[in-house]
Amino acid sequence: MSLNLEQKKAVVDEVTGVLKDAQAAVVAEYRGLTVAQMSELRRKAYDADVYLRVVKNTLARRAVEGSEFECMKDLFTGPLAFGISSDPVAVAKVFDSFAKDNELLQIKAGAMAGKLMEAAELKALAKLPGRDELLAQLLATMQAPVQKFVQTLNEVPGKFVRTLAAVRDNKEAA
Repeated sequence: MSLNLEQKKAVVDEVTGVLKDAQAAVVAEYRGLTVAQMSELRRKAYDADVYLRVVKNTLARRAVEGSEFECMKDLFTGPLAFGISSDPVAVAKVFDSFAKDNELLQIKAGAMAGKLMEAAELKALAKLPGRDELLAQLLATMQAPVQKFVQTLNEVPGKFVRTLAAVRDNKEAA
């Protein structure tokens, strides 16, 4: 079903709006995937807060014009799934993990900070911890000294109570 001019403008505006807040984008060829497999990819993308859309190539070219993702313009050929996210690792992980299970999905390239990234670079990016994992590690690192200090302070009265209990047990035994 073809889109009329107003629908095409709406699609371009939607994708352009998502690209404004994005840190990274990935394009992958989905030729040969079944509807169930595409639904699974969409579900994984939704769970990871990744915007996933199959957009006509001409509309995708118009959407990336003037953005930092314009370097991807020449890659828009064939049936492509367009993934966009504010977390660069999340979008790379979604496509990489899905491509491992489904050989028909071929990651073409991605872009981050105005630079084009090859599929191998996206695989390396997918191995990095995501934003949430990094925040959890930072929080654990920040909590460790405080937690250790509280444990040390708690040890002083605890040792005193154990000593009193040992003295009580010795007097009861005697």
